[in-house]
Amino acid sequence: MSRKIILGGILIVSVCLLGAILAGAGSWVWSFARPQPSPASQQLYEGINYERIVRRSPRPIVIHVVTVDLRAEGIRFLVTPGDPDSARPLEARTTSKFLNEYNQQIAINGDGFQPWRSYSLLNYYPHSGDPVSPIGLAASEGTVYHSAAENLPVLYIARTNQARFNTPTGRVYNAISGSQMLVEQGQGVAIADENPEPRTAVALDKSGKRLILIVVDGRQPNFSEGATLSELAEIIIEQGGYFGMNLDGGGSTTLVKAGRFGRAEVLNSPIDHRIPGWQRPVGNHLGITANPK
Repeated sequence: MSRKIILGGILIVSVCLLGAILAGAGSWVWSFARPQPSPASQQLYEGINYERIVRRSPRPIVIHVVTVDLRAEGIRFLVTPGDPDSARPLEARTTSKFLNEYNQQIAINGDGFQPWRSYSLLNYYPHSGDPVSPIGLAASEGTVYHSAAENLPVLYIARTNQARFNTPTGRVYNAISGSQMLVEQGQGVAIADENPEPRTAVALDKSGKRLILIVVDGRQPNFSEGATLSELAEIIIEQGGYFGMNLDGGGSTTLVKAGRFGRAEVLNSPIDHRIPGWQRPVGNHLGITANPK
């Protein structure tokens, strides 16, 4: 190999590293200077409402809440399809890519997944399209493509939109798992992890007729610094959740909706590699379609 080729390779790598450092530093400075958004509330689709809650105490927090009337005509759910015959049944993709690819109108990130690493912008896994496995039980439109290795909580959603935690209504149709229950019978569950982080959760009200999606932005000083799991449980209860489950969080936390021409529009402020707005490719997702409002 010639010296010119070697020097050229070193130059390319150096430029990439410098670009990554500058991008990360610039984004981090920008996150300090960025003001919090205003509170907002709107109906997105028939049976689907969105609210943005902004707080300064106990730290800056931006909370996104999507409520879904499970009885509304036109509501349909989709968990990311996977290959049950593959050792790693999913191809990693961002939540925006999932929404675009499967023509969904609302989507959040789902279960934790493996393998995963995040050392730098030049050394992480997965990239979009890389094979991964969810950690818990997962099913999409009647196909169970992964069984839980541990006793993890599961949200089951029947073809008829009946939703229940940990016990399916009839044959398993759509199922997505989480790391732990946060709220059971209207009471917060005792939780050890008290570090504020970006969070994603899903809950049901006492009647079981209203599904609640909660996303909390984090790791963005002065804008939104995240919530502890105990605080997340409190938010679920405040929003009327009677049962609630923690989904994958951190850099995975993302909430998107269909915007102009049906393309994904990000509602929250995801953060990965310390860069606000950077979406992480994740394993599976929960998508919703609905009738126009």
